[in-house]
Amino acid sequence: MFPLQTSKPETYSMRIRKAVFPVAGLGTRFLPATKAIPKEMLPVVDRPVIQHVVDEARAAGIEHFIFVTGRNKGTIEDHFDIAFELDHTLASRNRHADLALLADDLPGAGQTSFTRQQAPLGLGHAVWCARELVGDEPFAVLLPDMLHHGIEPCLKGMIEQHTKTGANSVSVYAVPMEQTPSYGIIDAVPLADGSQQIRNMVEKPAAGTAPSNLAISGRYVLSPKIFDILGRQQKGAGGEIQLTDAMLTLLETEKFLAHVFDGEVFDTGTKIGFLTANVAYALARPEFGSLARSEIEKLLARRQNT
Repeated sequence: MFPLQTSKPETYSMRIRKAVFPVAGLGTRFLPATKAIPKEMLPVVDRPVIQHVVDEARAAGIEHFIFVTGRNKGTIEDHFDIAFELDHTLASRNRHADLALLADDLPGAGQTSFTRQQAPLGLGHAVWCARELVGDEPFAVLLPDMLHHGIEPCLKGMIEQHTKTGANSVSVYAVPMEQTPSYGIIDAVPLADGSQQIRNMVEKPAAGTAPSNLAISGRYVLSPKIFDILGRQQKGAGGEIQLTDAMLTLLETEKFLAHVFDGEVFDTGTKIGFLTANVAYALARPEFGSLARSEIEKLLARRQNT
């Protein structure tokens, strides 16, 4: 457990402009679907998982999108580029609505960067691989497997928190206490302004030992000092360089606040989480949500009668 920090980081006045997306994972839990398609490109309704996460970052004001990729991830880079043949075909068929949709999703020229994580050395190593592109400014990290579905984009609230306080920020959400052994859990204390200051983070605590039921949900706003720590970080759990280990080191000298996300979190890296996300996002679509609900109810009724 670390002492509470009250000093403001040196980067307090700096705006969050850049976000890192670690997308180098192999997606073995979704084989054979991911044999030739990156898991981040699997669709939730009609948008790839990575597009949903980039949408969240754009809504939060992010201007530079940094993807840490691996081999066989070229499809992600192609997705965030112009497809001349497709655009020409759509234009020739007067499908202007589809053209406008593609144009709206496309980041501006120079707003995307891609770098390689050449070996599977963990999340912390993936973030470290982005150090030259991020530079000496605070930045966001968004894990593409974790979809946050709510009224306000999760990262937007985190950046607002950082702007007011200068603190590092970690997104969390409430999970049933009996499920805490499956998550990274925070230990935090309430502050006078209603926020919660993190004093420890525990990875998959043993049953009955969790300090809270607030699970880390895969969104971070971090000081650039994390890169120096990651550069000398020893391998941790699973023989990998763990981001949580580096954050615990940074916690000794810098303030961390929890951002409690008010919404639903779906882990699309699991089959059930991926399926649930598709259902939830379909139900939320105004143009066919009611039809989707009707079809799901009919399907459930048929299953109950067999």
